[in-house]
Amino acid sequence: MKVYTKTGDKGTTALFGGTRVPKHHIRIDSYGTVDELNSHIGLIRDQDINELYKNVLIIIQDKLFTVGAVLATDPEKATLKNGKERLNIPKITEEDIKLLEDEMDTMNESLPPMTHFVLPGGHSTVSYCHIARCVCRRSERLASALNEMEPFLPEALKYLNRLSDYLFVLARKLSNDLQANEVKWIPEKH
Repeated sequence: MKVYTKTGDKGTTALFGGTRVPKHHIRIDSYGTVDELNSHIGLIRDQDINELYKNVLIIIQDKLFTVGAVLATDPEKATLKNGKERLNIPKITEEDIKLLEDEMDTMNESLPPMTHFVLPGGHSTVSYCHIARCVCRRSERLASALNEMEPFLPEALKYLNRLSDYLFVLARKLSNDLQANEVKWIPEKH
């Protein structure tokens, strides 16, 4: 199988279901940003971190492929003529969201309470988490805009929201684990 198809040479691409749209369509931007997020999470997973975090990140990467597939599906072609769903994969569920919440709760138990915003940085692994968090927020903004135009599985949008929180807590936990300096943001007073 060749990687290149030449079908996008004129600036269009196909959604799941065959509908062709411009490559700058919000749906493409939305799932493309989820793909970018998934790559950043892979970078975090490649770091020298606890195996438990790596295992959770693999689960997250799998779920992000599901979110991407949901976003890449043309809603007008989501149901086949026989009544079955075109996207025949497990969907994002409340259990998937609860996994992120449970992981955050567990990590937070060993962290000092947050009293200020923190500046991203202190260690490259922590910085990768903050970059992923920002990309996650961007993917959520794009998905939210798409959802206003063409609603999709509500749990997918909720998952992105919770994932950005998870990445923030993971950054704090890794700062703690790596004994990195967590710099508080304290605005100067005039």
